[in-house]
Amino acid sequence: MCSLDGPEVKSFKDVCREEKVWGCFSIMEKNDLSLSSPWNSGITINDKGELINYYRKMHPWIPVEPWYPGNQGVSTFTGPGGVKMSLIICHDGMFPEMAREAAYQGAEVLLRTAGYTPPIRQSWELTNRTNAFTNLMYTVSVALAGTDGTFKSMGAAMAVNPEGDVLMSGNDCPDEIFACELQVEEVRRRRRHWGVENNLYQFGHRGYVAVMGGASDCPYTYMRDLMTGKWQTAEDAQVEVKDGRSCGWEVPKQAFENEFKS
Repeated sequence: MCSLDGPEVKSFKDVCREEKVWGCFSIMEKNDLSLSSPWNSGITINDKGELINYYRKMHPWIPVEPWYPGNQGVSTFTGPGGVKMSLIICHDGMFPEMAREAAYQGAEVLLRTAGYTPPIRQSWELTNRTNAFTNLMYTVSVALAGTDGTFKSMGAAMAVNPEGDVLMSGNDCPDEIFACELQVEEVRRRRRHWGVENNLYQFGHRGYVAVMGGASDCPYTYMRDLMTGKWQTAEDAQVEVKDGRSCGWEVPKQAFENEFKS
């Protein structure tokens, strides 16, 4: 297990400083809350070797992954050229609320690191494109490529513009480098000047043609129930997989609410 002050992170800092590049890296972070369940953490380091952003994966790929759910929420940071960015990890991107939270905090580029296998390829593209369009942001996503002898990872790095168009798509070969120019002013222009399809603004200002300033109430049952700890889908009683035993993991001990920060 790694720690932020450990040798692995130091190596990442050193190479970013030496090569004068920014980098995003994944670490399995030691977790003092649950010694058997580490955090799946993502770190961003600038070209001076400084830790700029630190994020813990909120939505593990359960029941396969035993990682402890992130307790720090979605964060944003100022990246190269003053661009506002956010980093999420793998399965996080399958939840539209994650991209919306990043955009709500001002992220203009959503970075997504992953380790998916080929059956997820279509969902990978679909969610990357949808997250971009519904939030008027760039999404830049990269997945592990090659095989470890058991799993064959799909690769398929991808950059998508604010209208959901794929600008660049990689293949499944490891160790290849892809580059894509992002014109972040295209994000800012759409968010400032669009009326129709300014989804990010309209989400919190419903019907502003008919209502002065738009309706700003919360009409969504799932949001209200989640806030009050009453989340229950229509199929909750029929859900069969609710722990990791099918993948060889033990049933976890009871978690306490104060372990998580809003």
